[in-house]
Order: sequence, then structure tokens, then C-alpha cells
Amino acid sequence: MLAAVDLGSNSFRMHIARHEGDAIRVVKSAREPIRLAAGLDLDGNLTPEAMQSAVSCLARFREILNAYPIDSLRVVATNTVRVAKNADQLLPRAEAAIGHAIDVISGEEEGRLIYMGVANAVAIPGERRLVMDIGGGSTEVILGRGHEIVKVESFSIGTVRHSASFFPDGRLTEAAFEAAVLSARSMFEDAAPPYQPQHWRKAYGSSGTMRAIADAIIKGGLGDGKLTLNSLNALKQYCVQCGQISDLELSGIRPERVAMVVGGLAILIGLMTEFQIEVLIPIEAGLRMGVMWDLHLRANKRDRREVAVQHVAQLFHTDMSRANRVADMVKSLYLQLRPAGDEYLRLLQWSATLHEVGMVVSHTGYHKHGAYMIENADMAGFTTREQRIMSKFILSQKGNLRKVAEGLSDPDFTKAVLALRLSVMLMHSRAEIEYEDMRLKMKKAIELEMRRDWVSGHPTVAYWLQKEIECWREIGVDFLVRTNV
Repeated sequence: MLAAVDLGSNSFRMHIARHEGDAIRVVKSAREPIRLAAGLDLDGNLTPEAMQSAVSCLARFREILNAYPIDSLRVVATNTVRVAKNADQLLPRAEAAIGHAIDVISGEEEGRLIYMGVANAVAIPGERRLVMDIGGGSTEVILGRGHEIVKVESFSIGTVRHSASFFPDGRLTEAAFEAAVLSARSMFEDAAPPYQPQHWRKAYGSSGTMRAIADAIIKGGLGDGKLTLNSLNALKQYCVQCGQISDLELSGIRPERVAMVVGGLAILIGLMTEFQIEVLIPIEAGLRMGVMWDLHLRANKRDRREVAVQHVAQLFHTDMSRANRVADMVKSLYLQLRPAGDEYLRLLQWSATLHEVGMVVSHTGYHKHGAYMIENADMAGFTTREQRIMSKFILSQKGNLRKVAEGLSDPDFTKAVLALRLSVMLMHSRAEIEYEDMRLKMKKAIELEMRRDWVSGHPTVAYWLQKEIECWREIGVDFLVRTNV
């Protein structure tokens, strides 16, 4: 069974599902209106009350999850956790409550996962489509064809802040709506041209906000009954006539959600105006379904991250013969060190593949340039945490070890750094060596055993090994090199 937990800016949601044939069937869902974005104070920090609300919700989700035989689970956090200055205070408590690591995903990755959910739900091969999702903290717009994503963009505009900014006292006036729509249009106007109708055949709205607006239009008999600008403006006029959010009666929408729907309505009018969308099709698919499809694909050896690594390597003109050699060697050496788990293995190999990407900037300090590039690059399938780990690996490949001292408290991370440094050193020295000719151990000290004739035939390796010994001793780790016959 698969499970996806979404820590959204407005609500926390969960799906538990089975993969059956060509579909993923949801067997259990849960939703709690946490309003996390509303818990951000003026300094951009989550309040203690907001954090406690999030933690309590995740503890309840854990109880539900424990009742099912889950094979794969992923917990993702979106805009509010991305921007909260004190997110590092929330995440350890939240992870303890849910009993699982939480992946803070970028807006672009959120968009890709949303599109994956929609593409698998629509299942029309080759259809050129536009997918939009208005969330509590951000709005994602994705252009694609079939399962392929052509362009994705995340905008820092969401229902929570928009409602609070333009309807702070709950009053619904023509002037307030005018300002809210104009603000939304200003966010989208510069980015609009690549997403306009000549580039797609159908447009889909995947968020709960859009489905709620569609329900209000249909059940209220407003406009033409579809998600069109005509209907949206009819709904807007109904809101203005009511005058107060507290007086709004929108069919099928719980009272506590009405304020968010009003903010979403202004954003959607702005979106459809700037993107020239005539009709938007609401669809019951999005981030959580995308997360589960991604889990299914990873389990079947179709990991999007592998494609992303190859794309970045190509983009920055990486010498793949050198990259692949380091990646092969680092796996062999790392496994010799007997890590406690496999958390770092794939990230380490991908870091090895990308260890020279910084050379496109400068050959001097290329490891520093590469580390920055990988931490900040838009890489499909990767979480912020995964890219940060890879960045640290790339930074650690040469020079002093103090710059990654914090990570060295983790024995497996330390073993990964050692394996990468030795692999890069041997590749740079053009040393032809069979992996089985080396024995590498790491307990209290590092022990490296190599053939005597090989070492004597490669004097530069002996020089670089001495430098490496000094680097490890600087941080209090002995490095012993032995030779055998």
C-alpha cells in the first residue's frame, strides 16, 4: 500500500491507497484545516500555537497510518514550511509525531508532483494540457504533454495571505475584490505568454479551492455553470451583494473554508484573465496522487531523480567518463565501509556524477561552485534536504573537512565523505586500480590497505594520500595506510 501526507499551508491531508492495474485507488483519506500559513507572525516565524496544532494533527494521522500495512510512505511539506524562518524548530517535532521523515519540497517540485497526479488521472496520451493549483501559500502552473512536463512555475501567492490582505475584516466590497484581482494579475502577467492557449488544448484546476469554487457556481446556479470568467464574476458579484464573509452561504463549502475560497476566487479570476483561459476543468487529482505515483515509479526502477541528474550533468557539460568512473568507485569504497543503512548510497553516487559541475563556472574552487549550484538547482524529484546533502558531499570532495564538520557526527555521512574523497583523488591522479586491490575500513580510525607495487608505481598517489591523512588528523581522526605484497 502507498500513503502520502501533505502538509499544506491551509490544510494537512492524507491519502492511503493501493496500486491496482493502471490506477491508484484511494482507500482512506483524512483532512484537518490546520491553517498553518495563518500561524506565521509578522517576522515570518510560526507561532508556538501553530506548531503545536501541526504536531497534534500529525500524531492523529500516525494512528490512522498504523492501522494499514503501508509499504511506501512519503510526507511532503509545501510553501509555509518552505518560508517559515523557524521551520527547523517545527520539523523535528513533526517528524517524531508522524514517525517519518518530512520532505520540504520546492514550489517547482510541488508543481511536478501535481502534474503527475493529474496526468495519471486524465490518462489521455499526448494531450497538451495546462494544470493549475491554487494552494494556501502558493500557486503552481504547469504546462505539459501527456506525462511529459514542458514548463513549471510556482508563484508566491495563496488563498490564506490573499484573504487576510484584501478582506481582513471580512467585508466584501467591489473595491476590495478589484484590488485583490489586480494584485493577482500583477503576479502572473510577466510569466503568462508561455502558458497561453496556443500551447495547450485543455486547462485543469487541481486544487480543493478550485473544486469548491466550481461547486459553489454549479449549486448556486451562477453564470453558465462552468469555471469560466463569466461564472467567476457572477460568484464575485454574489459575494459583494452579501457584503460579509460571515453572511456567505456557498453550497457544499464548510463555513470555516469560506474565507479561503474568497481569496482563491480573486486569484483564479486573475489567473484566467492573464492566461486567457476560457474554460477550466476541475479535477480530483493533484499533489497527494502525484506523490503516490512517484513512490510507485521509484519502486519500479523509474526514478525521476536519475533523469534529473543526467540532465544537470549535460547542462553543465560534465565529462561523463570521469563522472561515471568516480560514481562506480565511490559505490565500491562506500560499501566496503559497511554503512549502517542505505540512506546515502544513491545520493552519494549522484553527487559523484555531478562532482565537477562547478567547473563550468571556474576550475578554481569548483567544488564550492558545484555545491552551491546543486543545492539551489531545480532538480525534478529531489527534495530540498536531498539536494542539501548532495551539496555537502560535493563541497567535501577536497580541501579541509571543517567545512562539513556538522555532518561528520553521522558515521554513515563520514564514510560517504571518505569514499568520495578517495575516489576523486584516484581519478584525478589517473590511477588505474582495481577496486579489489584496495581494502578500506573505518571504525575509530581509517585503515586503507593497498598493494605495495601499485603504490610505488604511483608516486603522486602517495603524495595526495599524505595530504589526506593530514586533513583527517586535523579533525581528530587517525588515517593509517598499509601496503601488502
